[in-house]
Amino acid sequence: MSKHYYIAAMMLGGLLSLASCTDSFLDKNPDERTEIDTPEKVTSLLVSAYPDNSPALICEMSSDNIIDNNAHHSYWDRNTSSLHSMYYNLNSYDRSDDEAFKFEPIVSSTQQDSPNGVWTSYYHAIATANHALRALDEIAAENGGTYTAQMTAAKGEALMIRAFSHFMLVNIFSQAYKDSTLSKADIGVPYVTEPENKVLVHYDRGNVADVYAKIKADMEEALPLITDQYYTQPKWHFNVKAAHAFACRFYLFTRDYDKCIEQANQVLGTDPTLLPSQLINYAKFVDDQNLTNYTNHWTGSDVANNIMLIDTYSSFFKHIASSSRYSHNAEAAHCTVNRAWPTAGYTILPCALVSGLFINGNQDYGLWWSRNCGPSFQYTDRVSGIGYYHNIRQEFTNTEVLLNRAEAEVLCSRHDTAAALADMQAIENSRQTTPEYNDAFSPLTEQLVRRYWQYPGDLSAAYNRQHAGQSLYPSWSFTQRMSPSFVVPENCEKWMNLIQDYRRTELLFTGMRFFDLKRFGIEYSHIYGPNDEEFKLTWNDPRRAIEVPADALAAGLASSRPKATDTNPTRVSSSSVRKINK
Repeated sequence: MSKHYYIAAMMLGGLLSLASCTDSFLDKNPDERTEIDTPEKVTSLLVSAYPDNSPALICEMSSDNIIDNNAHHSYWDRNTSSLHSMYYNLNSYDRSDDEAFKFEPIVSSTQQDSPNGVWTSYYHAIATANHALRALDEIAAENGGTYTAQMTAAKGEALMIRAFSHFMLVNIFSQAYKDSTLSKADIGVPYVTEPENKVLVHYDRGNVADVYAKIKADMEEALPLITDQYYTQPKWHFNVKAAHAFACRFYLFTRDYDKCIEQANQVLGTDPTLLPSQLINYAKFVDDQNLTNYTNHWTGSDVANNIMLIDTYSSFFKHIASSSRYSHNAEAAHCTVNRAWPTAGYTILPCALVSGLFINGNQDYGLWWSRNCGPSFQYTDRVSGIGYYHNIRQEFTNTEVLLNRAEAEVLCSRHDTAAALADMQAIENSRQTTPEYNDAFSPLTEQLVRRYWQYPGDLSAAYNRQHAGQSLYPSWSFTQRMSPSFVVPENCEKWMNLIQDYRRTELLFTGMRFFDLKRFGIEYSHIYGPNDEEFKLTWNDPRRAIEVPADALAAGLASSRPKATDTNPTRVSSSSVRKINK
């Protein structure tokens, strides 16, 4: 049965600079100066129609990329040639980090990186897009129903923003998409298509299947309308390639693999010789010593790999930076950049070393983060040192599109592993940096894939000693549980292990790992505190959906976790204490 509720308009962003209790947006505009009554003004309005808060923190904190440094771990003392067990007594940056790490509702924070900030930001974007669409209809009505070329382009951008924002919301605050039937049983998010001018609005939250159907309708209507003609800075908008990149991601998540490949081809083309010029150029990082330059080489609008950028207010890096309790520490990094990669003879990926990877060696447990989530600071008062941290999100990149295409090539009816291997080799080639590093690389071959990614969890005795039997790669035996239509054939498992391994590394600190864990139903645990409490997510755990903000619940919004769940932690035996490299 559908659940209905009253939701505060401020939670939808309707009251955040866009409307008051009694005035509609078109009666009282946010800048108090002009009415949105021309195509040019609508185009200008859409500049502010992008979410300005980042989901990276809550998604990464809810994934397996973040570890609690206060839990027991073991390290090898080279001086005494012995193994020591220890834990730290570090403070979390914010109490909300504790709540997120334990998969609890976050009730202690409303700052920009919290669910409250993310929820409000995406609905603010939706509200602005809806006002733009209404304004376009009114302008057209005054001109005999005619849409000019600029109005048509603006409509495409607004529809795409609305589709994308709902896509992010449903993937954060609801369960993963299963299929068009099973997902009707999972609660969705409000799909808002009209501007609001009331404080309280009655909405049907619907279900995940319905939300995805509406996203698809908006997206497919928008795709042929979008053009780059009216953008002075295309990469800060839903430009043509960004629209196809979003469609590529959407079709991958709904397992429409042929359409995913088709959309990826619209972005990347089909000529493999063009791929090197479209991916990240790690060689550009080699001579950098300035942290700002590292960040710019990741997030600059002139970077070929970047398709669409979004400037957000975020202090994500401070939550995982030096001496913080929760971080991508040595154990987590063993699953990403700090390990002997099968095609490189180094213990740390060279491309990570040269591209601004920060390693804190003051802690035995280590700390790792990359300048791809590097901050910039906006002063509001330089004298007092007051201001806001920004993080530019690489919302869509050619690297992600290539990874999407490779996965679709493996899982489509043709199981085109040769095409997938060529795409993955292109990513491997992009990791080349300098001759001294490049000489250590070996080609990514089918034989190597079969040898290294064939047996997840049993790669080597050394790895199992370090990680107490925890698998580096996902086990694909669970996929039948997500949907009867989603089964990875046995002969494709090694290819999926390969692709997901690269996805976790290449998309680190973007939040995408959390989406991948959800859509595959991968089961994982967080080990918390010196008592080693284990908080485990099973494949269908209600806590896979981030709980919506407390203010929205208080206003009558149905919970994202409607089913009862046992959230009591369990003790972890000493035999499963986590270990890191000698």
